[in-house]
Order: sequence, then structure tokens, then C-alpha cells
Amino acid sequence: MNRPPYIGRFAPTPSGYLHFGSLVAALTSYLDARAVGGRWLVRMEDLDPPREVPGAQAAILQTLEAYGFEWDAEVVCQSQRTDAYAEVLQRWLEQGLAYACTCSRKQLEGSNGLYPGTCREQNHGLSDAAIRLRVPALRYGFNDRVQGTFAQDLAREVGDFVIRRRDGLHAYQLAVVLDDAWQGITDVVRGADLLDSTPRQLYLQELLGLPQPRYLHVPLLTQPDGHKLGKTYRSPALPAEQASALLLRALRALGQDSDAHLAQARPAEVLAWATTRWDASRIPRSTTLAEASLD
Repeated sequence: MNRPPYIGRFAPTPSGYLHFGSLVAALTSYLDARAVGGRWLVRMEDLDPPREVPGAQAAILQTLEAYGFEWDAEVVCQSQRTDAYAEVLQRWLEQGLAYACTCSRKQLEGSNGLYPGTCREQNHGLSDAAIRLRVPALRYGFNDRVQGTFAQDLAREVGDFVIRRRDGLHAYQLAVVLDDAWQGITDVVRGADLLDSTPRQLYLQELLGLPQPRYLHVPLLTQPDGHKLGKTYRSPALPAEQASALLLRALRALGQDSDAHLAQARPAEVLAWATTRWDASRIPRSTTLAEASLD
């Protein structure tokens, strides 16, 4: 059976500016799409307004442009898609697949991330409650293009998970599955911190009758203290004047060819050069990668 034409995406969260770790993820998804003549989209995962930094969305897009990235459709914001999420939630509530949960964080302390099912049969009202999805005692797995085989028993390792938060905000797991399908995404390329989210998303795809994309989870760059390079630790924004040099550094992180002579080239030229040499099989097969090792 022939695969549909490649459609990839980069989906940053505007809780901070683009940093080097997110550049590596963006570069991976971009080159993976362009190397096979595929389309590449940008989507803003702005589902959490309290965490959003004012001006971050515009700054992320400006940085991507300064680094030579071009996307093939208008940028979509998840905050514009809430009606689609709400429709699915309502259907699952009516079918008994989802239920209201009034458990506080304090009540769930000591559960090690596994929801014990406290509210599963309580029939709480939806006011001041999260909504959880019932999960089956089944194992969901997939073959990641970099990380290899990964699987979870949802009932034993995750438990019923939140698809709408107590504050009324929709959860990432549901939104990402619906939006990837809506945009026709065939290949999901993202950081390895989302590897263990994927089995939950496979279950959601099954419930919704949606196709399963291919997955590629990129190693996370870590700082000397072991923390991932990211907005949480106030990683610096990417300077536009160093675009080509940092693109070449990102290529080295991905195990790709890197030509120091291109440091003076325009970013678009670096991307075009890298596209013709892209080889995803050379990405390090690990979930983390020390940033210091790239120097």
C-alpha cells in the first residue's frame, strides 16, 4: 500500500522564545519533509494562556524566518480549534468513555503518575472538575524511527488520563491527535520528551478512527546540570546573526554532514545544502544528548 505524500509539522508552545533545543527539532522536521519533497507546516500549540509569554508567538515565527525556514500554509493556532475538541469531549461523555474527576493534586500525591481511578464510577458533575478518558487494559506500542520499539500498558502504567483540565483548558493529548489528523500530518517529528505520550495518542487515534502517523522522536539536548535545554530553564533566544553557524551546529547534533565553510552562507543556502544530504538513520539513537558534546 502506497503511503500518502509526506506532510510534516513543527508545533512550538509559545511559553518562551525559540532556543537551540527547539531549533534542532524544527530542523529535523523540516529536513525530513523537504528531503522527500514533502510539505512542512507550523502550528502554535497555545492551549495554556497562563504559561504563554506575550509576544512569543510572533518572535518564534520571526526567528524561523530569520533561520531560513519556509512553511507551506497559514500558521494554525490551537486556541482557534477549541470547538472541535469540545465536540469530541461531549460525545465521549455521552458514551461513557470519559468522566468528571474532582481529585486535587494533593489527593494524587504518591500515585507516581498512575491515576488510581478514584472518580471513575462517582458520576461527578462537570463543574470544577477535570475530564478523564477511560483507558483499556491493553498495550499500545509503535516503532519509532530513531528510538526503536516503545510500548505501554495504559491501565498499568498511565491510568485514565486528563483530556480537559479542571480550569477548562483542553489537554495536549487530545488536541494534538485531532489537529494532526485535521492537517493530514503523515509524519510526527518532535522531542523525545513526548515519547511516552505516544501510546496515549495511539489509543485516541483508535477511538476516533484516525490514521496513525509515523513517529520520529529527536534526542533532547541537555545542559550541564542535566536539565533539558528549554524554556523552563530560561534558555536564551536564538540570535539571528548566528543563524547559519547554529544551523550547522544543529546538524552536528543530528549526526549529519556539516561544512564549516557554510557558516558565512545565507541560512536558506545551509538548509538547501543540508536537505540534499539528509539521512535520518544517522540521528543518535538516544533520548538525550549533552549540548556540551557539540563544541
